[in-house]
Amino acid sequence: MAGLVLMLFIGTACSRLYDRVGGHFSGPPGALQDHLSPAARRLVETAFSGLDARRLADVHVHVLGVDGDGTGASINPTARSWRHPIRRAQFRVYLSAAGVTDGGETARLYVERLLELIEAQPVRSRYFLYAMDHHYRDDGSIDAARTPFYVPNRYVSELAAQWPEYFVPVVSIHPHRPDALAALDRWAARGVRFVKWLPNSMGIDPGSEQLTPFYRKLVEKDMVLLVHTGRELAVPTGGRQHFGNPLRLRLPLELGVTVVALHCASDGRDRDLDHPRQPRVPSFELLLRLLDEPRYRDRLYGEISSVTFFNHLSLALETLLSRPDLHHRLVNGSDYPLPGINLLIMTGRLARLGFITQDERQALNEIYRYNPLLFDFVVKRTVRHPRSGQKFSKEVFLLPPGLQPRPEPDFPL
Repeated sequence: MAGLVLMLFIGTACSRLYDRVGGHFSGPPGALQDHLSPAARRLVETAFSGLDARRLADVHVHVLGVDGDGTGASINPTARSWRHPIRRAQFRVYLSAAGVTDGGETARLYVERLLELIEAQPVRSRYFLYAMDHHYRDDGSIDAARTPFYVPNRYVSELAAQWPEYFVPVVSIHPHRPDALAALDRWAARGVRFVKWLPNSMGIDPGSEQLTPFYRKLVEKDMVLLVHTGRELAVPTGGRQHFGNPLRLRLPLELGVTVVALHCASDGRDRDLDHPRQPRVPSFELLLRLLDEPRYRDRLYGEISSVTFFNHLSLALETLLSRPDLHHRLVNGSDYPLPGINLLIMTGRLARLGFITQDERQALNEIYRYNPLLFDFVVKRTVRHPRSGQKFSKEVFLLPPGLQPRPEPDFPL
């Protein structure tokens, strides 16, 4: 989330303000059908038309927990400290976007709300649930101060085992952990295929040769690396934004790892490591270069969460819409709960830039007020190139064969 947005909340405890910027909802997800206009109903129907429900997927969904709630999850103490007003405000906005309050029941309420959002949809997808590992130092020790939040692998696996029709577990294994390779072995043996990194925050340089054994293990186990690309604003990075440079993914790609570049590097600028003078250019342009390299055609995918957010417009969205040749290598993700942050979505700006009409804006706003997860899907199915009218192809929303979960995962721990 943009730092400017967070500054609005410094020094205030007014929950109405948090909800105004965060979860500005009108009612529960189940009430959606009773409040949609005919235009909004048509927009939802059109969004799902012609799609194979068996292949629908949202590959980017977060879960959270707090200390002492029984999940084993935790958040950095600064997220609740008045001494760190920006981080405290940030956490409050995330909770508001997820439709829950901070307390001992946070994790349970979070999952219950997520299930309500899913079950209120006319067609239900599979949702990839993300764990989040600690920040580790180079010597293999945990750096708790630099860990913004922690979600155990066991927790997302248990959720996926409880609701296998909805959830796919995505573990998070820091490569500097002393047991990193053994952890990959363990989770692969339990049927897990996906591993998530947030290099900017976790302190991981994807281009470091020291990670070669980790990458070789991923290839050996046929596991997929889902990795944040571009600038990170949702959690602190400690000056490591450069770890989100898409060009740092060349090493795992050259070693044969299948990589999903989260957000399509749609925000931020990075150094062009391929250029002698290494000028700073939009991170998205660097990812596009990798996507256009033939040798990565079967191993590199781009994920489109956040490309419709106001602070990511409009280079990435306009370019991706204009490249139907790449659509079969794009995958859909919501980055939930971020679509529940009212100020991030700004349908008015989408309309002013020509990605949607004013009538579509009104219909989309109706959907958001009851189901931000459905809204995120429908808005991506609705946006079009301002000049050509090109939309995202159906393939963007259907999980490709190379990213399918294992057929019969073995979840028991």
